[in-house]
Parts: sequence; structure tokens; C-alpha cells
Amino acid sequence: MVFREGVLSIECCDNMKAAWKTGISFGLTSGVITTLGLMVGLHSGTHSRAIVIGGILTIAIADALSDALGIHVSEESKNTGPTKQIWEATLATFAAKFLVSVTFVVPVIVGPLEQAIVISVVWGLFLLTVLSFFVARAQGIAPWRVIGEHLFIALCVIVLTHVIGDWVNKMVGAE
Repeated sequence: MVFREGVLSIECCDNMKAAWKTGISFGLTSGVITTLGLMVGLHSGTHSRAIVIGGILTIAIADALSDALGIHVSEESKNTGPTKQIWEATLATFAAKFLVSVTFVVPVIVGPLEQAIVISVVWGLFLLTVLSFFVARAQGIAPWRVIGEHLFIALCVIVLTHVIGDWVNKMVGAE
């Protein structure tokens, strides 16, 4: 970290290649939103620690690979960059999505499930806030707008998946 011209900067991020920025920003965002949505929905629908953990691990593997392939194909379809950059974006997407998703397992394993869900929501919103701040800074726009926009979308996902989980539980009941 460097403090320059009254602004805190993380140099590794300022000099990071575009392919890695794409993969990390997409993987982190998708890892937070998808994992939180799944966790909240599964919890409200089943109240089962095992099912929530299974869902998180499934997201960490299957969805990380799916997102990485999606980025790979998207970058290939642009037909503008070298193959190395395409693979860098692919790898960065997988690594970011996998690692971010797996962090949500920790509170579910170590604490009461209700508390783990709250901790996970706070953790996920924190990660999105930090990423959004740096995205806004890179674009030269007010961070509060970008942060607000991204947190609003995340909160919509959380609320909607909670409501859907409750609805499923009422319709079919937790087994």
C-alpha cells in the first residue's frame, strides 16, 4: 500500500494486467453473490448445516469452473487478445470464485448456523464494498455510487433467496 497525493493506493492492483483484473473482479463478485444467495436460500428452506455446507462446496467447484469457462469463451469470442491473456482471465476467475466461495464455509463449520449466515452476509458485503471502492477509484467516479449500486444488488439477491427458501419450506417442508 502506498499513500500518494492524499490517496491510498494498492500498487499491485494499479499495475495488474487487465486479464487478471477481469478474472478476479468477476470471480470475487460472483463468488460473493452466488454463494450468499445459495446459503441464505438453503438455510431458510432447510435450516440444515450439512445442506448449506454442501451447497457452498458445490458452488466453489461447479460454479467456479462454469464461470471460468464462461469468461474463457467470452474472451475468445472477442478475438482481440493473445491466448495467454484468455487463460490468465480463466485461471483468475476460477481461483477468485473458488477461494471466495470456500471462505463462507468457515463460519458455518465453527458456529451456530443462524450466526454463521449473519457473519457470512457481513463478510460478503464487506468484500463487495472493498472491490467496489477500488473499481470506482479506477474509473475516477464517486465510490459511494458504485458501492451503493453493488450492495443494493447483493441485498436484493439475499432478500429474494431468503423469501424463496421460506416459500419452498412452506410448500414442501424441510425433510
